[in-house]
Amino acid sequence: MSSSPTSSSKAKKSLKQDVYEHPDFYKIDDLLTEEHKLIRSSIRDFVKREISPFIEDWAQRAFFPYEIVRKFGEIGAFGPTIPLEYGGGGMDYISYGIIMQEIERGDSGMRSTASVQGSLVMYPIYKFGNEAQRKKYLPKLASGEWLGCFGLTEPDHGSNPSGMVTNFKDMGDHYLLNGAKMWISNSPKADVAVVWAKDEKGRIHGLIVERGMPGFTTPETHGKWSLRASTTGELVFDNVKVPKENLLPNKSGLGAPLMCLDSARYGIAWGALGAAMDCYESARRYAAERIQFGKPIASFQLVQKKLSEMLTEITKAQLLVWRLGMLMNEGKATTPQISLAKRNNVHIALQIAREARQIHGGMGITGEYPIMRHMMNLESVVTYEGTHDIHLLILGNEITGIPAFN
Repeated sequence: MSSSPTSSSKAKKSLKQDVYEHPDFYKIDDLLTEEHKLIRSSIRDFVKREISPFIEDWAQRAFFPYEIVRKFGEIGAFGPTIPLEYGGGGMDYISYGIIMQEIERGDSGMRSTASVQGSLVMYPIYKFGNEAQRKKYLPKLASGEWLGCFGLTEPDHGSNPSGMVTNFKDMGDHYLLNGAKMWISNSPKADVAVVWAKDEKGRIHGLIVERGMPGFTTPETHGKWSLRASTTGELVFDNVKVPKENLLPNKSGLGAPLMCLDSARYGIAWGALGAAMDCYESARRYAAERIQFGKPIASFQLVQKKLSEMLTEITKAQLLVWRLGMLMNEGKATTPQISLAKRNNVHIALQIAREARQIHGGMGITGEYPIMRHMMNLESVVTYEGTHDIHLLILGNEITGIPAFN
């Protein structure tokens, strides 16, 4: 399903032109390669052309533009770090982060679509799958011909995924899968799902479940106030027969899905920064244009305080993800390091969105500016892929050696 030309043209006319320029107070661009800058320019142009003119209309209507999946595939937004031979981009982790930052600058829901596909579907198939699985699924996922989703969270098991009850039994020539997952990005439109379930011994494994398998349904979640341009739903398994060749053979146990979450959380750390920078830039421009008491509100001390604090936090977060990206490239980044970046950058993005909303005054709650949409989206981002508090406990465990969630 796609948006009609009429609705798209109306959206384009009703919204301001995307004139975004990213802040770079500490000349962090000097740390990037020419390839990094070229990738950023390409994705930024894509966002300005394919997302910005329409996103407020999509969000207002809670509409997921399915055609964006193919377009993401065409620009290489799916699986940027997956090797070229499987349809991926063969890029480094700085490039991956930049792509997520630029897409989330456009919208967190759009970035969720891309990061789920790359970090939570393609990554486990590449990392834990066999060669036949890689060749069958990865090229079609990379191109956007297929959309994928990741099934870990359950109705009663979110922060404690080890308590999952979704399970499968060995029936001789196939597995029989039963259970349910919820809060699954992409699920209503997904062609394949990487699902985590327990075998008869209680060991967690990943299975690839394909749309059309009898007993497999994906009910959509309605009534969201957040990520309204993203499609979210459930995964329900009622005696689903899964071929044995669909089991991911190269890793089992809870560590497997947690490795996927590390990859996704890394992308979120960059992505949330993109949303923060968009809010800051919008507030900076608005403050220069909005006249009160005979002069721009940018001349008032409290507005300058807000803008100064925003830029300070953005600059710190930029340095944080750049260094983390270098550690990822070297294979040295740890789960607690990734947790710190995810938690910090989403937190500062939320704070910046709220301060930017204040600078915009009443206009900040309208679709003429991106602030309230970013703020509502970030309320989901601060919760998914590990809540704000869970990431504190991951760091606390690292610091003290004592796990507080056992």
